[in-house]
Amino acid sequence: MLELLTDPQAWIAFATLTALELVLGIDNVIFISILVDKLPAAQRALARRLGLFMAMFMRIGLLLVLSWIIGLVAPLFTVLGQEVSGRDLILILGGLFLIWKSTGEIHHAMEGGEESSGSKARATFTAVILQIMVVDLVFSLDSIITAVGMVDEVAVMIAAVVASVALMMVFAGAIGNFVSEHPTVKMLALSFLVVVGVVLIAEGFDHHVPKGYIYFAMAFSLVVEMLNIRVRKRLGTPAGGTGGAGGH
Repeated sequence: MLELLTDPQAWIAFATLTALELVLGIDNVIFISILVDKLPAAQRALARRLGLFMAMFMRIGLLLVLSWIIGLVAPLFTVLGQEVSGRDLILILGGLFLIWKSTGEIHHAMEGGEESSGSKARATFTAVILQIMVVDLVFSLDSIITAVGMVDEVAVMIAAVVASVALMMVFAGAIGNFVSEHPTVKMLALSFLVVVGVVLIAEGFDHHVPKGYIYFAMAFSLVVEMLNIRVRKRLGTPAGGTGGAGGH
């Protein structure tokens, strides 16, 4: 352990993996923020912290059973000439769950305020936590497989996971509040999660899509939406409004 603390390569690996874990954790934070928004305000912070804690412990637990993780890539069965492993199955089911959940949320938002309020009222703390656990498993698996391919030392991996989750906890509340207060940003986030779900299914069928393209598209869309929000504020248009031509 002391050798790792004095090894510059270990610190470089730690910093690189922490940054990567943060990037891979963005979609997890967004999904948690959208789910906890359905709870009463008093329960949201606790649910958010529990969700991120579970993500951390799930990733650490998976790191401690690396032999099982490696075994997940062995083919379980073949469908139409396509070999499907345990990892593939988890990614496909996780992607389907993300698409189902995100499109359901978009449907509720499109139906109007009354339906959205009703869905908030029906959400229970336990149901939200269980849904967070399902998505945590998918994102944790994806994250750990990436970590295993980058770093050899389990201690460095665990340290990077703990550091990244701690940083996510610092910003998760602000992200959650921002998404909750801006309906258009929430719709953008839900659309992003649908895309992530499609990518997970594609990866489950061995069609790799570089996530850099997806994150760049999301970042670009978010920058455009930030500009829209500033324009709407300047024109005095509500957050969900269209910002028409009234300023001319």
